[in-house]
Amino acid sequence: MKFREIETTSGVKIVLGKDAKSNEELVKEFKGKPNVILHTASPGSPFCVIKELGPSKKDIATSGAICARYSQAWRDNNENVEINVFTGKDVYKRKGMKVGTFGVKKSKKIKIKRGKIEKFKK
Repeated sequence: MKFREIETTSGVKIVLGKDAKSNEELVKEFKGKPNVILHTASPGSPFCVIKELGPSKKDIATSGAICARYSQAWRDNNENVEINVFTGKDVYKRKGMKVGTFGVKKSKKIKIKRGKIEKFKK
């Protein structure tokens, strides 16, 4: 399996990259689409795509906690993690960008608190 696929307790399916190569494939698959995508504000996390359109704020927060749990920010600090939330329509790739790296035109930031991240087990 090239991606992690997780279903939240509310039934929302999210897909996560496992490394730079799978992040590249995942984002290319959803680039230009209206799906919500999440990534930590700092480098070193999977891109996380919520497969359902129009997720609730709770679904986005839960997906953010899952994204944070697999991030270097969490692994290295075990503190609150800031997550960027955007859609596939806001993603771009310029020539020369490293594999697994994308630009984002506009995003919203959410902070996932430590307690929420700890509730999610890898």
